Amino acid sequence: MRILFLCVANSARSQMAEGLARAMLPGTIEVASAGSAPGQLNPLAVKALSEAGIDISGHRSKPLEDVSPGSADMIVTLCAEEVCPYVPGPVRRLHWPIADPAATNDIAAFRTARDQIKARIEVLASLLDLLEGPKGTEFHASLRVRDLAESTRFYGWLLNTWPKEWTHRYATFIRPDLGLNFVLVVSDGKDLHHDTLYHLGIALPDKAAVVDAYHRAVAFGAHVEKPPRTTWKGTPLHELWLTDPDGTLIEIYARLTTEELAQMPADQAPEYLVSGTAPAA
Repeated sequence: MRILFLCVANSARSQMAEGLARAMLPGTIEVASAGSAPGQLNPLAVKALSEAGIDISGHRSKPLEDVSPGSADMIVTLCAEEVCPYVPGPVRRLHWPIADPAATNDIAAFRTARDQIKARIEVLASLLDLLEGPKGTEFHASLRVRDLAESTRFYGWLLNTWPKEWTHRYATFIRPDLGLNFVLVVSDGKDLHHDTLYHLGIALPDKAAVVDAYHRAVAFGAHVEKPPRTTWKGTPLHELWLTDPDGTLIEIYARLTTEELAQMPADQAPEYLVSGTAPAA
C-alpha cells in the first residue's frame, strides 16, 4: 500500500505527516509527501518532530511529479486555508484540515499540528488491517437528554415521526425506511445496559448471521460479553453481546422467524448457538 500526504508548500504539515506515518505505520506501507507549490522544509517542523523522537531533517519539499501520485492507493490532503492539490483517478481520499503552523512561525503551533496529525494517523493505523464485520440491516442507539419533552419534540421534527412509545424516562423512535431504532433517555445518572436500555445495537438477517458475527468478533479480538444464544423471554431473539473498548455494551441480534418461534421450549431456557460456549452448570 502506498500513502501520499499532500499540501501546498510541502514544508510543514505534509512533511510532519510523512515522518509520523513512516514511524507509526507498518514497514510494508510506503509513505511519501509532496506539494502543489513546494517551498523549503520548515526548521520548526523538524524541531517539533525531533521532540517526538523522529528525524525528518533529511527531507526536502517536493513537487507532485516527483512522487508519482498516480500510483498512490491513498491520498491525504492537509490544507485548511488553501486549495489543496488534486490528483485525479480512482484512489481513496482523506482530508485532514490542519491549520498551517507556518502562518504563526511559532513552535507551539507546530506542536499542535504535530499532535493533531499524530492522533489522526493513530486512527488510520487502527483501520488499515480492519477485518470485515457483520452486515447489519437495522441500527439502534440511544442519547442522554436533559429534558425528555423538549428533546422528543426536536427529534420528532428531525425524524418526521412521533415516537412509537414513551415513558417518564425514555422515548423510542422507529424509522423502518432508515433501519433506525432511536431512543432518548433521561440523563438521570443510571447506566445504559441490557437490563435497562441498550446503548447500541445492530440487527442481522437471521440466526446464522448472528453465529457468523460471533466468529468474526473472536477473529477480530472483540470482547464477547455473552456468546450467541436464542432467548425466549421478553422479545424472542437470537442475540450476541459484545463490549467496545470503553465497556459499552453492543447487542447484535436477529428476530426469530414464525417457524423458530413455534419451537419455543416450555421452560423458555436460552439455547446457546455455538458448541462449548454455554456457561458451566
